Amino acid sequence: MTDSIAKQVAKDLLSVEAVFLSPEKPFTWASGLHSPIYCDNRITLAYPIVRKHIAQGLADIISRNFSSAEVIAGTATAGIPHAAWVAELLGLPMVYIRSKPKDHGKGNQIEGHLIKGQKTVVIDDLLSTGGSVLSAAKAAQKEGAEVIGVAGIFSYQLAAVYDNFKAAGIPFETLTNYSTLIDVALQEKYISETMLDSLHQWREDPQKWSKRFE
Repeated sequence: MTDSIAKQVAKDLLSVEAVFLSPEKPFTWASGLHSPIYCDNRITLAYPIVRKHIAQGLADIISRNFSSAEVIAGTATAGIPHAAWVAELLGLPMVYIRSKPKDHGKGNQIEGHLIKGQKTVVIDDLLSTGGSVLSAAKAAQKEGAEVIGVAGIFSYQLAAVYDNFKAAGIPFETLTNYSTLIDVALQEKYISETMLDSLHQWREDPQKWSKRFE
């Protein structure tokens, strides 16, 4: 991830309202955690220029950091379109990985042709704790793939994501992240200086920050 690309993608996400920042009236995640940020990268699919930035950025990450990749895998559902565009740019095969095996037919969890031993990069749109994409990576490993990395659009940079990827022994890279987003949001006047402390405190300790609103 280069600084210029990280800032451009952060600006893109803010401009198409794929990301909202509201530290004073926080969002509630499915886990019950209160958060000053809400991210829905699926919105980027509706904007051709933005999705081209994302696809090219992900392709560049893979070329630079995971150059031995032989197949691109997308997580269902959010990672599928990005994986398809990246695979096209890189001229590589593409598969996608379901959250769980189908309960009918062959019971496939991976759709497409994944060959045992293939060096695989898994693409997801958003990394919070990394749990879902690491489950997908584990499914690919179960099929005999060698998962050499994960690439994503955005990371909240929570401590859990670093711990979980370290435990899994899989490196990851994202196009942009929470810190860059906050910097760009301030520059572009999406937020004010008075919001900065609260936004940074959330990333440092989401549980503690969330308790303010219980």
